[in-house]
Parts: sequence; C-alpha cells; structure tokens
Amino acid sequence: MAERFSAFSFVDRITKLEPGVRAAGRYTIPGHLPRFPACLVAESIGQLAAWVSMSKLGFRRRPVAGLAGETLFFRGAAPGEILELAVEIETCDEDAVAYGGTAHIGGEPVLELRHCVGPMLPMAEFDAPEAVGGDFEVLCGPGAPAGRIRSLPQPEVTVNERVPGKTIAATLHVPAAAPFFGDHFPRRPVFPGTLLLDRQIELALDLAREAATPGAVPAPARVTDVKMRSFIAPGQAVGIRIELQPQGENRFNASLAARVDGKTVATGRAEIAAGARS
Repeated sequence: MAERFSAFSFVDRITKLEPGVRAAGRYTIPGHLPRFPACLVAESIGQLAAWVSMSKLGFRRRPVAGLAGETLFFRGAAPGEILELAVEIETCDEDAVAYGGTAHIGGEPVLELRHCVGPMLPMAEFDAPEAVGGDFEVLCGPGAPAGRIRSLPQPEVTVNERVPGKTIAATLHVPAAAPFFGDHFPRRPVFPGTLLLDRQIELALDLAREAATPGAVPAPARVTDVKMRSFIAPGQAVGIRIELQPQGENRFNASLAARVDGKTVATGRAEIAAGARS
C-alpha cells in the first residue's frame, strides 16, 4: 500500500467479502509497539466496515465520524497478536452506513461494536477516490505489509482540575501535524475520534482507581452512546470533562464530554468494573 497508509491503518487484509453485506479481515498488531489500546481495536472494526461501504458505492463516498451505540470490552489486545475482524453491514446508501462487528484473537472475543452509524461524505473531500480503490484491491489480494505502523500517536493531555474519584477537567492538545493525518485524511486532516475516546477512558480509569477498593484493577466493560458531533482539526485544544458515579461496589459509570471553543464535539458514557489484581 502507499506510504500514506502506514500510520493509522488497522486492516492488513480482507479475507472474505460479500459486497455491501459483510466481510472478514485481519490485522497483525506490530510487536514493537508498547501497547495497543482497545479503542484502536474498535477502529480496526470500523475501518473494515468503511472498506465494505466505500467499495459498494464505487469509492464516491466514505464514512467519517458518526456514532457507536454500544461497545463491549472482553479482553485486551497485545502487540504481536492477530486481530480476526468481522463486520455485518445493516444498511448502506449515499447518506450513511449502519453496521456492527467483532474482533477476536485465537477465537477468543476481544471487542464488539453494536449499532454503529457513519455519515457518508464525498470521498474527494478527504482522499483521492482512485487511490483508495487501488488500496482496496491490495487488501483483497496480497494484503498490506504487516508491521508498517512504527509508532502510535500519544496526544498530550493536561489535567486542569481534579476531584479525586469524582471528576477531571483536562485539555487534549491535538498536534498541528502528525503522521497519522496522512491516513486520516490526506486531503482534509481530521483528529480520529477513537484517539479522543482512548484518552477519555484512560482519565475515567484514573478516577476509578482512586474510588475503587485497594488492590482492585479497573477496566472498561461497556461504552454507550458515543457521538462525534463535529470534526476536530489539527492544532485544536479539546476540553475534556469526566464525571464518575459509583454503581455498587467497584462498578462505576463515567460521563464523557469534549468541547472545542465552547462547542460540544463529542459525548458518551463508559461503564467501568474493577476486579481483583491477577
């Protein structure tokens, strides 16, 4: 694949395809990475769904941002492991794609997406249609080289206010330039919503560690009602607010909100469970 698909592309090969209906694929997590966040597992499922929907529409349009009704977390994914991806397209037309999908490792469930919707926008605003079509042919044929992503983006986050175990207000500093914008997207760079969600979940887990009983290890169990309401551009400062509410012993709900220039750009809710240290 072109070098531009070397920083934020999480499908190596499409192994099965029923055009416009369903697909299976895989992604080998590069072994040199220090970690592979669960939100990027969700990103890989979403990217496979995007390939199916884009190909159905002749690469005239592509899904960008949108909403995820429900994300279920089962286990983590480690560098060196192979994600087995599957998506089912519920509907797909010129306006939107609706889909669900799963990721497994060695047959064991890792993550499931349910009730996701991506608005379909003109491809030419974001990328060259002919180039994307060519990359699709590579994915359906020999596949892209594994391990091509050398590092993962780590946007800087500054905590501005904190009430331990209850609330955090922070600022995420979107870089003005970064390699992943070459994938997301060459003609109109957009900060990926999954990177924002990853940082939000990490902040929520920080609060849960403070509120949980000693020795308990919090982990995300379920995220619902994630809505990306507008694009986040390079160089913008994103205000994040996390509010944690206990839901019984070592179980918590976290509200997730993000704003740019006073305008809400993303919302969602996370359910966190804290279990015994393994």
